[in-house]
Amino acid sequence: MDLVPPKQLIVVTPTYNRAFQAYYLNRLAQVLALVPPPVLWIVVEMKSTAAETAGLLRKTGVPFRHLVCNRNMTDVKDRGVHQRNAALDHIQSHQLDGIVYFADDDNIYTLELFHRLREIRRFGTWPVAMLAPSKNKAILEGAICNASQVIGWHTNEKSKKLRRFHVDMSGFAFNSAILWDPKRWKRSTGTPIRQLDSVREGFQETTFIEQLVEDESQMEGILPGCATIMNWHLHLESFKQRYPKGWFLQKDLSAVLPAHSLLLPV
Repeated sequence: MDLVPPKQLIVVTPTYNRAFQAYYLNRLAQVLALVPPPVLWIVVEMKSTAAETAGLLRKTGVPFRHLVCNRNMTDVKDRGVHQRNAALDHIQSHQLDGIVYFADDDNIYTLELFHRLREIRRFGTWPVAMLAPSKNKAILEGAICNASQVIGWHTNEKSKKLRRFHVDMSGFAFNSAILWDPKRWKRSTGTPIRQLDSVREGFQETTFIEQLVEDESQMEGILPGCATIMNWHLHLESFKQRYPKGWFLQKDLSAVLPAHSLLLPV
């Protein structure tokens, strides 16, 4: 029997120096380490690579490429847009073949999601759970499906109803060949597909997806009826936390009390 090799997963993660960076990257790495190969993790930093990030990536056991986005920060509205574009440049120039998925390091992912990504032929999408701005209830954003057919969208923000596609950045994935083989996908233009930071906040996803597909007929709803939540976007990080230099504690964890002093009297 001729066995068809599994599709490569190309997971793109922008990251930057902040208090919980190591925790977030380790958490995502532990999920990716459980995904059957081939998996390629593309981690992108701004301006230069951090030694701490490089050291962490080497220890994960996940095949990775550590890239730098050299865009000048003074004219950047959203660093994540330019970091993802640096990854797209890399994928296109090296004609990496697989399914591209934008996995921000602070989101939460199930292992099932990465298994399901390999079912995608052109463009797959699913609903994402997230906290409302008030943080007191969960909301959904993303596809409503009839079997695998996308028939509508969950949306909860009036200001974003003008969007063509109501999808979170972590709620879709696509075939990488769309980037570097336009004839195969019958694209009418050879213009590079990239994210735009010139659009209003919240519109980066839809303006990017509009370059990949013409309408919902070219989309695949992942899981029957898009009825399962496979990842969460929680927005829980506090910006008041400081980035620990070197990711090490300033003080050691020596005991305050010797062990014998904790014994209770008989």
